[in-house]
Amino acid sequence: MRGVVAVAGGLAVWIVVVTAGNLAVRAALPRYGEAEAALRAAGVGYVAPQVLMPFTLPMLVARLVLGALSSIVAGAACAWVARSGTRTSWVLGIVLIVIFVPIHVWLWQIFPPWYHLAFLISLLPCTLLGAGFAARSRR
Repeated sequence: MRGVVAVAGGLAVWIVVVTAGNLAVRAALPRYGEAEAALRAAGVGYVAPQVLMPFTLPMLVARLVLGALSSIVAGAACAWVARSGTRTSWVLGIVLIVIFVPIHVWLWQIFPPWYHLAFLISLLPCTLLGAGFAARSRR
């Protein structure tokens, strides 16, 4: 039961961190909010990429950093709640991948392939990195 709570808590922490971080990115990067609004308004999935790519390279990098930070903190929270090694954080990382693969398939034509790959490939390692930080802090 503790493992289920740990994974659910990790997901909740991921959402809180990414939401707070997204607000910070909006404040720090001019036009980021406009780019997000354009993406939402486009409906995605069937928009030609040349019609919609409102995100600049710094915006894309900020999104990737935010995703990595969210995964690290979520992995740490998951491991802390589970009070075990990294096994539960592996589950959290896999759940994050399962959640985000369909989203990135849907967004595939909007963002460059390197962006999708960087995000998806970073989910599990960053989650495990956070779990490692939590394990070291318990010693």
